[in-house]
Amino acid sequence: MNCYASRATLAVLFAIASALYAQTAPAKPPSQQMFDGPSRTWLRQVRIAAYPLTIGNADAIVRQAKASGVYGIEVDNDIPGRYESLLDPKEKLEAIRLVAAAAHRHRNKAFVYIAGLECISKDAEGQHTLAKDHPQWLQRKITGQPAIFDAKAAFWIKNGEEDAWVSPYAQDWRALYMQRVRQIAATGIDGIYVDIPYWMTHFTGWEDTWASFDDATVAAFRRETGLDARHDLKLGDFQDHNFRKWVDFRVRTITDFLIEIRANATQVNPGISVIPEIYPGIEEEAPRVGADVYQIYPHVDAIAHEYEFGGGDDHTAASRTPFDWLMYQIGLRSFRAFAGDRSTWILNYSWDGAAHIKPRDAMLNLAVSELMAGANLWDAKGHVMSGSNDMAVRTEIFHWVAAHQAVFSGTRVPSGKVGVYFSDTTRNYSPRDYIASYRGMLLLLLQSHIQFQIVTPRTLSAFAGATLVLPDVRVVSDEESAAVHSFQQKGGKLVLTGQPDAKLDGIAAAIRFPACPERGYLERASTHFDTVSPSEQSALLDAIQDRPDFGITAPRDVVAHAASIEGTSYIFFANFTGLRAGTQATPTSQSGIRVTAPVRLGTIMHVLPFMGQESIISGRPTDANTQFRLPPLERGAVVWFSK
Repeated sequence: MNCYASRATLAVLFAIASALYAQTAPAKPPSQQMFDGPSRTWLRQVRIAAYPLTIGNADAIVRQAKASGVYGIEVDNDIPGRYESLLDPKEKLEAIRLVAAAAHRHRNKAFVYIAGLECISKDAEGQHTLAKDHPQWLQRKITGQPAIFDAKAAFWIKNGEEDAWVSPYAQDWRALYMQRVRQIAATGIDGIYVDIPYWMTHFTGWEDTWASFDDATVAAFRRETGLDARHDLKLGDFQDHNFRKWVDFRVRTITDFLIEIRANATQVNPGISVIPEIYPGIEEEAPRVGADVYQIYPHVDAIAHEYEFGGGDDHTAASRTPFDWLMYQIGLRSFRAFAGDRSTWILNYSWDGAAHIKPRDAMLNLAVSELMAGANLWDAKGHVMSGSNDMAVRTEIFHWVAAHQAVFSGTRVPSGKVGVYFSDTTRNYSPRDYIASYRGMLLLLLQSHIQFQIVTPRTLSAFAGATLVLPDVRVVSDEESAAVHSFQQKGGKLVLTGQPDAKLDGIAAAIRFPACPERGYLERASTHFDTVSPSEQSALLDAIQDRPDFGITAPRDVVAHAASIEGTSYIFFANFTGLRAGTQATPTSQSGIRVTAPVRLGTIMHVLPFMGQESIISGRPTDANTQFRLPPLERGAVVWFSK
């Protein structure tokens, strides 16, 4: 097929694609499907690396992956994100088929990259580009400006290319896109990796647009709400109920787009997985770009989070402070709470040329932080998806993780009788205040080594802990309110901070902190981390604390995540003590860490140091508990108990 066919020919092709799609597109699946099973256990076991894919390098990719301990091979072969292959995917489809077959011969898994709503045409000055052929497909600002960009907008756009962002309501495009998804699924590939399915609000000059206001999107919003998005909203005003409807509509649109991708893929290949890449985490960027990982998780097989916190100008692990690392842990723990039985992959960057940091140290710090929080590893070279800053170190890390696969790929059930509530709706409508309270509360618990569960609207009714904390939760549904009241009426302790939703006013027994002390704690910790006094947390901690299953005595820059895996109790330690951004990437060894565990778990503690070998320590029984003293903690360790 000639990629530069006439405009009339293109119109005929798109009409045919639309007709075929109308006949064959599956209905959207119900939200509660069975996603797990033997065909998808690999998602919890991956150790990821990425490779550019061509028609001739499939075998070489798989051989290198196997040699370096990679399990879960990402291949960059973007059919719908390149206008030429969107029109003619034949060669790229054959390359995907070859790499899938090669991976399976070596008992590996492979998944292929596709763009979400972005499409690049290779010759911006040519007669035919996506934007020139189909201007009605483009996302737009409220002023009508189309989402078309060049190499100045992003590093992955080459000189001379046109980068266009498509509206998910462009039906002809969407029909063709889903046809390509079905063709990709038919190759036998194990997964489809959907990169940044966003409303265009993340390039310079588009951040505050709350796009898109193209005709098709505006019409869809009117059908749903009766509102004119161009005139009936106060953009950026979270107190405006019509704007809140726009926020909700945009999030639902992206979620529904991913649901439809998965439905099309599994129609052809029931065992295939869909994994979107999302960079916003728990912060205000989620409602802005419309990709809300809390809403997306139930409808996909895993999420790859391109998540970072801090890291200075280069946003790498080499430039993180201990405070940055703790915030990173809060993000990772949140993702794991949102995920349920799904997998959490982390695409992040350890090192990008920091002069005073060895790549090995930065890579080890990033790996231990993610493993101990329950995520799967993907550390690329610099800020691209492929390569490694040190292949020998990556190989060493991956082989060690593989040797302890049962520990790191098992489904964790967090320990702790304290629940902290993540309110997705409050975050969407009051993002800055809510996230400050939420993070402050979790930071306080992490530093105090109080084990906690993150409770969400999906898990609220099943929460069986002793204390539930709602950090400045300003919006709750009737269903959430009923569940909170039920929890309190059954004897649960309820702690409310800030100005909670009026639906919670009737809970007389709740302990209230209207001034949000957790928010002040976070602010002081972020600006004067070394001077935060334990006394500043006392009132809130006194209200929260209950009799814990585990007592942990450790410095505040050591985090400890306790969880049960198939009935065995584990504690995952990560040590960030002494790290200094850009100058010191080896943590200070910590001696004297003590653990008190219920005697029913046994008097033996198994200790697996990060990148080390297992040893056994005998504890000292005292009444109902056993006391253990850890060996010096370097970067991290996992401990578990036996009789």
